[in-house]
Amino acid sequence: MTQQGWFEGVSPDDSDSTIDRIRDGDSDAPDHWPKRAVEAGFSADEETYYEQLRSVTIEATRQAVKTREQADDSQLVHAVRAMDDCDRTANELAERTAEWAGTLFDDVDPRLEAVRSLAEKTPQTPAEEQVLSLASQVDSLATEAESLRSFIEQRAPATAPNLDAMAGPVLAARLIALAGGLEQLAKKPSGTVQVLGAEDALFAHLAGRASSPKHGIIFTHEYVRGTPRENRGSAARALAGKLSIAARIDHYSGELKPEIHEELDERIETIRARTAGGDK
Repeated sequence: MTQQGWFEGVSPDDSDSTIDRIRDGDSDAPDHWPKRAVEAGFSADEETYYEQLRSVTIEATRQAVKTREQADDSQLVHAVRAMDDCDRTANELAERTAEWAGTLFDDVDPRLEAVRSLAEKTPQTPAEEQVLSLASQVDSLATEAESLRSFIEQRAPATAPNLDAMAGPVLAARLIALAGGLEQLAKKPSGTVQVLGAEDALFAHLAGRASSPKHGIIFTHEYVRGTPRENRGSAARALAGKLSIAARIDHYSGELKPEIHEELDERIETIRARTAGGDK
């Protein structure tokens, strides 16, 4: 925009154009913009200019936040958090339902799937009706969690193809959620990615109450969980390093890069060979 003000050539009543100017405009040097706005006929006086600027800036910010919240990675974040909430609530309610059902029915299995199946029974008493209603709620929550998992599995490959290929859709979504978004994950060093989800253990370590955690949520990945304990730290570092690279590629280009996955496979194979070869 060189030395034109953001208000040049637009009507103060054209909110869309003024918002675009606020978002995209720039200038080579500072200037007395309130005075320029009055001279250009955009504002009646400098006080009015500041009122207009405030109004347009707030609306531009509101639109930017809305756009960000609608982004694909934000949808993954909401979905995985909702899925985990449904899973946790379903399991907690299943325990309570099984405990109550055990006083009314024979051989009640406390596991989630067994409690879900209770919803198929026909109640004979008011107490049974209430218990089976709870079982129905457990079933609904578990079904919703399954639906959310399916949504994540469908969306993750398009949103973060390398993270999806490397970590699987659910772990990829959880890493994005823990970081606060794909962009934030892409900007984190691999050491931080390695311990995402282990914040309590990390704080305890910093306070001198525990040893440093070797991994956070990435422990659920087979490359960490399936590696012998003495080499899990190395496996976690290798995985976190490649996950960091995958997140950056996904954020900045979105192009699937098979070579980084092959490099990780080879690195994990080398780490696991240490135990077999006696090289600790």
